Amino acid sequence: MKGRQVDNVTFTTLIQAEQVIDHLGDPEWAIVDCRFYLANPRRGCEEYLAGHIPGAVYAHLDADLCGPVHPGITGRHPLPEIPAITEKLSAWGIGPNVQVVAYDDAGGSMAAARLWWMLLWLGHPAVAVLDGSWRRWKREGHPVQEGLNSRPGRVFIPRIQAEMRADTEEILASLNQPGFRLVDVRSPDRYRGENETIDPVAGHIPGAVNLPYAENLDQRGRFLSPEILKDHFTKALEGTPPEEAVFYCGSGVTAAQSLLAAAQAGLGIARLFDGSWSEWITNPARPVAIGA
Repeated sequence: MKGRQVDNVTFTTLIQAEQVIDHLGDPEWAIVDCRFYLANPRRGCEEYLAGHIPGAVYAHLDADLCGPVHPGITGRHPLPEIPAITEKLSAWGIGPNVQVVAYDDAGGSMAAARLWWMLLWLGHPAVAVLDGSWRRWKREGHPVQEGLNSRPGRVFIPRIQAEMRADTEEILASLNQPGFRLVDVRSPDRYRGENETIDPVAGHIPGAVNLPYAENLDQRGRFLSPEILKDHFTKALEGTPPEEAVFYCGSGVTAAQSLLAAAQAGLGIARLFDGSWSEWITNPARPVAIGA
């Protein structure tokens, strides 16, 4: 799964830059640039056009990897409708057996891991995130291409893995159930309800433990070793099987990076509350906790 085969390689969690270089120009590989910045939604595409991994297409978080926001109902980054994302993936040349490589410049924590998780949810396991992100690619002097790329279209067929998601009503019903483990991956201050500058209500879902996604990376933006990650998650889950734990963040994007880290650690695929905190707080009747 994380190893290297001689002829037929499938990567399903992380991939290294040298492994991507081996397949530049390979029609059976689709590279997707997912750079995005909340404060400036146009910047990611502008930086992609100025320089990207050769052959990469661009995925915009808001326009491509999310559906319409419905105030009072959805969070800030709802999942796209199945027909819309199916059409987009097909246009990017992603079909059966195509190896997908996603990257951003934030260690997978902005949109690359979102695409990784979405493809797994849609039944396409041959997807990996570039370890070290675009920053490492540039730092190490690997090839760069300018301008807009496209790929010959293919037919993407979704096979929804419904068990990978958790919704608001399920979480509300499970809050006081023994063995239910809810993990908030936002920064500690936002978890405690301090310094909230993104969402209109501060705090966290009652009972959630805090395991910040930023702690999955080292100082250079690469994921920690599987052994360290395994210890990190195992302690937080306190005996809950990973596939039964539910992770959330502010809007369902950065939590995917923690799911990726847990999978890289060999713990399987935990569940995602894709609406996350920004959907939870759309109903003031839902409980909110403040502090540690």
